[in-house]
Amino acid sequence: MSDSPLASPAPVVSRRAWQALIVLLAGMFMALLDTTIVNVALPSIQTSLTASEATLSWIISGYALAFGLALIPAGRIGDRIGHKWVFFTGLALFTVASLACGLAQNELQLIVARVLQGLAGGMFVPAVTAVIQLMFPPRFRGKAFAIMGSVIGVSTALGPIVGGLIIEAFGVENGWRLVFWVNLPIGIVALIAAAILLPSGTGTASAPGAAASSRIDWVGLLLVSAGLVALLVPLIEGQDRGWPLWTYLVLAAGALLIVAFGAWEVRVSKAGQSPLVPPHLFSHPAFTGGVILALVYFAAFTSIFFTISILWQAGLGHTALESGLVSIPFAIGSIIASSQSNRLTQRLGRTVLVLGVALVTVGLVWVWLVLLLTDPADLTHWLLLPPLFIAGLGSGAFIAPNVSFIVATVDRTEAGAASGVVGVMQRVGSAAGIAVVGSVFFGTLVVAGPGPEALATGFTDSATLAMAVSAALSVVALLLVFLLPKRVEVPGGR
Repeated sequence: MSDSPLASPAPVVSRRAWQALIVLLAGMFMALLDTTIVNVALPSIQTSLTASEATLSWIISGYALAFGLALIPAGRIGDRIGHKWVFFTGLALFTVASLACGLAQNELQLIVARVLQGLAGGMFVPAVTAVIQLMFPPRFRGKAFAIMGSVIGVSTALGPIVGGLIIEAFGVENGWRLVFWVNLPIGIVALIAAAILLPSGTGTASAPGAAASSRIDWVGLLLVSAGLVALLVPLIEGQDRGWPLWTYLVLAAGALLIVAFGAWEVRVSKAGQSPLVPPHLFSHPAFTGGVILALVYFAAFTSIFFTISILWQAGLGHTALESGLVSIPFAIGSIIASSQSNRLTQRLGRTVLVLGVALVTVGLVWVWLVLLLTDPADLTHWLLLPPLFIAGLGSGAFIAPNVSFIVATVDRTEAGAASGVVGVMQRVGSAAGIAVVGSVFFGTLVVAGPGPEALATGFTDSATLAMAVSAALSVVALLLVFLLPKRVEVPGGR
């Protein structure tokens, strides 16, 4: 009975915990907003800095790659020393790097600043998932993850809108700089709030069963960093350089480095030391399937905004704001579905993930058909409204439950490491997806003659092929969803 002295009290979450969640999600909002807000600014940046096509891919993929490289060590450091100050330091560096992006005077300076911005974002984002896992009991954790999923979907989808509004208001020359500087007031306020509200002592180095050593696995970090760089650099530079022999050799070297990383992590674990990525995380089928799914899904999902933004502005001659407005249906769909994702997950289990990716697949295939069958002169944002709304519903329904399914399958003391691995797959997927789609887009771009009609036709044909790649990746993601279990038992949950 509820009044029995042996009955456990119902778990509660303090008001301060929800306030801390707001601070954490403000940082995540900034980091993920920057994955897409720059898309609508790419034509302006190309004009202002006389940037190459490869540079445009580097601006997006370089950020995602650096972001991914920082996630695993940041999560592990947070597990050891506490997530509060890892979050604070990363957020501070991200804010400074945003200032540097807006001050860039040439394409090299901008790429370097974007890489630093990505590294800083990768430092603090693992703390968000880890602190949710550590602060919220199972009864409330799903709701917290649902809110986080809403922020992920909305921030990513709203990026093109916010970027378009800024460029429309302040012009091509200065607008793209303000696209980066929009982070400054958010970052300053979030830093002050983080210092006050975030709980200290959320590290797990002293927890029962935690590894005694707090040393970072620098050899593992070097191997995985070199492997990911070796895999992604050819994808970004290959098309621009005509796919010379070195690109294939570097890709092969990257694959070997990733294999070497896996072998090294097993060796470190067997020696009783602290690996960068605990190999036994992958003994959980849901975790293993989830990280593969995250890679493929984000490759499909993030690249669609890159394609649409380039087509709408460079090909069809629309403004940055008009390009950003195209993504509004996706944003609305994400908000609606994200708000209901926790309830749907409790009722449907894995089915909500299947439905989510299925809707995304339907939406992307529909967009591809619109581009394929519509004359470029007749293309309007109204034609893309229904499919992007459907894709937004699917994305909102998928992202938050997917995180819950993956992170909840590992021990709470390794929440930071697990969230780091998942985040790496998401960011590497984003970088690889944009690199591949960018290669298809620019590699097939042929403008047969002068005039806006030829320009529109050439860009639409290339965008159609690029969107076909995104749609195909989404189909693969739909098949991969079935690697996840039908239900997830939360370890230690009630």
